[in-house]
Amino acid sequence: MKRNKPSLATADSQELERQVETLQRDIRNLQLEHDLLKKANDLLKKDLGVDLQLLSNREKTMLADALKEEYGLTKLLKRLGLARSSYFYHRSPMRVADKYAELRCMITEIFESNHGTYGYRRIQASLARQQVFISEKVVQRLMKQESLHALRPKRRRYRSYIGEISPAPENIINRDFHAVAPNEKWLTDISEFQIPAGKVYLSPMIDCFDGMVVSWSIGTSPDAKLVNTMLDAAIETVAEGAEKPIVHSDRGGHYRWPGWLSRVAKANLIRSMSRKACSPDNAACEGFFGRLKTEMFHPRDWYSTTIAQFLEELDAYIRWYNEKRIKISLGYLSPIETVKAWG
Repeated sequence: MKRNKPSLATADSQELERQVETLQRDIRNLQLEHDLLKKANDLLKKDLGVDLQLLSNREKTMLADALKEEYGLTKLLKRLGLARSSYFYHRSPMRVADKYAELRCMITEIFESNHGTYGYRRIQASLARQQVFISEKVVQRLMKQESLHALRPKRRRYRSYIGEISPAPENIINRDFHAVAPNEKWLTDISEFQIPAGKVYLSPMIDCFDGMVVSWSIGTSPDAKLVNTMLDAAIETVAEGAEKPIVHSDRGGHYRWPGWLSRVAKANLIRSMSRKACSPDNAACEGFFGRLKTEMFHPRDWYSTTIAQFLEELDAYIRWYNEKRIKISLGYLSPIETVKAWG
């Protein structure tokens, strides 16, 4: 069965979109450079052509403070070549009377070490893990003062539907993504990541019990090997003799090809499929992709990143997601902590 090739118009549209994103990123970087030089002139009385790297750390701290509301502290420190520890060291004399000075440092460290994804509730929970107990309102206020804003979704979705090439099974999941035990309900899909170096595809298997990424494969082509490799690894995690999970997917061709079907049958898994063009039927998997792109993909500039480097970054994020990223719905535990507590 031949797959439908994307039209030339679609390819041209994607290339144009990539070029627009690159131009927008370049404009933002130029604007940041302009504002830093202007602020250096206004605050520090420096010449407009000053080399920002030659400024003292205290002067860099003043610039970062002046512009952090607009650009965020992380981007400013990176551009100025100023270590976070140096920033807080030189900033502390400005805040002699601030009783929350140490707490601000802790909150910022938690926020940055978790990809800038934590809102005030998860920041508060992380502080409690360190035996620091403070109200949500205080955490929320300090995060606002420090310009620490959790990222918001920016949705874009790869589609693998190529037609009704084989009979579709019943939608057994029927949007009920609750599971009382691990390996009861699995969800899968494919997501595309487009960076200047090329396209990368992720195929994960998500457990409805705790959101754990049971297995995943990453490659540069959305082919049968990508999904079959992931499925083989997921099957290996199920203990021999244990009850087999339901595997739910959309109607993409990957889940209707012989290789996938034979593996599912051999492992005695139960197939379930979304209705045609109905992404809410696989909403929990879509939610994982949304969080991943919001937290790891969209905030970063991948212009100088190679495909190999991106594969490593994506793999590292998923491992962090499983092992360390706490979830409110899990009682502020990570997926792995949840499994350990359950078992």
